[in-house]
Amino acid sequence: MIPNLKQLRLGAWGAGMLFASVVMGWAQPAQPIAFDGLNTDLGNLFRVSAAETRSISPENLTGEKGGGGQSTNGPARGAARELGQGWKLSPYVRISAHKTFTMADITGPGAIQQMWLTPSPLEKTRWMILRIYWDDETSPSVECPLGDFFACGWGRYCAIHSLPVCVNPGSAFNCYWQMPFRKKCRVTLENLDDNDMTIYYQINYTLTTVPVDAAYFHAQFRRENPLKTKGAYTILDGVRGQGQYVGTYLAWGVHSRGWWGEGEVKFFLDGDNTFPTICGTGTEDYFCGSYDFDTQGSDGRPHYTEFSSPYTGMPQVIQPDGHYESQTRFGLYRWHITDPVRFKKDLKVTIQALGWQTGGRYLALQDDIASMAFWYQTEPHQAFPPLPSRDDLDWH
Repeated sequence: MIPNLKQLRLGAWGAGMLFASVVMGWAQPAQPIAFDGLNTDLGNLFRVSAAETRSISPENLTGEKGGGGQSTNGPARGAARELGQGWKLSPYVRISAHKTFTMADITGPGAIQQMWLTPSPLEKTRWMILRIYWDDETSPSVECPLGDFFACGWGRYCAIHSLPVCVNPGSAFNCYWQMPFRKKCRVTLENLDDNDMTIYYQINYTLTTVPVDAAYFHAQFRRENPLKTKGAYTILDGVRGQGQYVGTYLAWGVHSRGWWGEGEVKFFLDGDNTFPTICGTGTEDYFCGSYDFDTQGSDGRPHYTEFSSPYTGMPQVIQPDGHYESQTRFGLYRWHITDPVRFKKDLKVTIQALGWQTGGRYLALQDDIASMAFWYQTEPHQAFPPLPSRDDLDWH
């Protein structure tokens, strides 16, 4: 049947209204895409989510909903004696000598989103061993001295202003690495010292669904003092699985005079043997500096220049004081956030310790190098090499 003029006009009006409703937003909205609450930034903070926020601290050791501030017999009960329950009775815990304290034991799925803590005594953070276990594993995915995990490896405060790690006055360690888990998460801290230690801390996390392609966070510590093989140091080896390398921290003590940072950082990926796929051009280059990290001082002479930025930094330079501070020492970090080093099967990371000798020749060094390697990978992971002994962890 051929439509009459009135039907044509109504049809045209209806089509126009439909077009206008789409343009003006009058149409019924599509079903919202579920937001898991992960990877938050300024671009998605407005989005609602079914994720649940939780937090563990000495005031709520389980992270239980409504479970905070209930202590009646905490270590600060004397200060709160006139105020009572709910008034900061348990802001910290004491970990006895040679004991391990469970900081968090969480049932997932979810993700750690931020960690804050301040340890005492700060100068003994090499004797405080942080471990993190994912799901049902018995071998930790994170095992390292506490200070080195926060890129502060020399037992003294240094300001760090980076994206995943910041260290703030007077000894506040902060971590923003996102750490997803599917079943469980357990965080422990071991005290290797002969004396008790004090720790204030808070672990903020979310309970939510975890993407199927989410890998697990790993961090490993190593140290050689002096280097066993002149000029050669292994930052990470034995990684099997798929993932991405995301960061390096070095605590480097120099045992010779002169410049020490000519060595190259090398990444051996997926079956690389003698030669790596990625080979840098020098130590200061890898840490995104140049020419010995030197700038000219007011005395007209070159000086090491400390710096701290979102992705790279040399926030710590400890120089001889004419007394007991006899070697120059450095703290350096490099976060591969915009440029993760991806691997499919295996990974090895090395650095050369290389200086200069007479005649314009390279000099293979035997320095003191301690390192932290940070990466994500599919599980299971290979067991880590044993940590150095307590004496070999110490600064000497």
